[in-house]
Amino acid sequence: MKRRNVYIGMALIAITTAAVFTFLFMNQTKAIDTGLIDALNPKGAPKYSRQLTGDFDKPMAKPMDIAANSSFTYVSDTNNKRVLAYDATGNLLFSFGEDGTGKGQFKFPYGISVDDKGRVFVADLYNGNISIFDEKGKFIDYFAPQATADKQISAPAALRIINKKVYVTDIKTNKAYVFDMNGKLLLEVGKPGTKDGEFNAPNGITADEEGNIYVVDTANQRVQIFDKQGKFKKIINGSNNGKGESIFVNPRGIGIDSRGIMYVVSNLTHLVYGFDKDGKKVFEFGGMGENNGQFSLPNGLFIDENDNVYITDTLNIRVQVFK
Repeated sequence: MKRRNVYIGMALIAITTAAVFTFLFMNQTKAIDTGLIDALNPKGAPKYSRQLTGDFDKPMAKPMDIAANSSFTYVSDTNNKRVLAYDATGNLLFSFGEDGTGKGQFKFPYGISVDDKGRVFVADLYNGNISIFDEKGKFIDYFAPQATADKQISAPAALRIINKKVYVTDIKTNKAYVFDMNGKLLLEVGKPGTKDGEFNAPNGITADEEGNIYVVDTANQRVQIFDKQGKFKKIINGSNNGKGESIFVNPRGIGIDSRGIMYVVSNLTHLVYGFDKDGKKVFEFGGMGENNGQFSLPNGLFIDENDNVYITDTLNIRVQVFK
């Protein structure tokens, strides 16, 4: 019980980063100690493989999101105002970014993604913009500057590049956006609220091979699915047709593997859930703790082309990789 209280106390101190997030992290009524669950090898779930940590002189501080290609793995090391870059075997190679509001600087680097040219896109929640860097961390330009100027992008959180489209959620406007690679706005999805197709602090985002859009509607404790035109399709929250009580508590990262299994991080229960294409829960893994395969407030989730599942284990200040 003492350890559990320590974790909850650390969560309240370390994760309170914006007014809307403060509200989310206060709702801990469902947070449970699941460390005793045999969660490392449930049927169908990936198995723990390895982990990434920071450098000795400057450890990670609140890793929030992750993205990878065949050359590099990038982690948004949020409280250190930087991005960490690792090679394919997990060796830390370099970092880029510093505290500030100018080019190549961050206040709260969060969502991160890599395009097919190796360019790194980083969403800064507090600076309200998205920066583009080359693969070695040299600043190139801001993405969709007009959308930022028009306040369409105001507090970008999650960011994913899929099939030459950039998917972004914004926790201030309570919307999701789809851009082309040149920054042209293609689609605007959602509005503030609690009804179908409405959001309250949307976070993780991804898309499937058919172009359907999956948005983690964090404060509404659910995932909403839209077609490629942005039309609402259904809700997934672990209950029948998404109409019952949610199994999520502060859901965050999301990804889809080659089998079509959707993974969702439940931040405050320290679990990751897997759902089939019909929205039925097929496995869960994790549990609160410090051991391999356990989490303390997991947040970001990324699945690479080989179905390696990367999860930022925020308060354990590491990234865990499952296969």
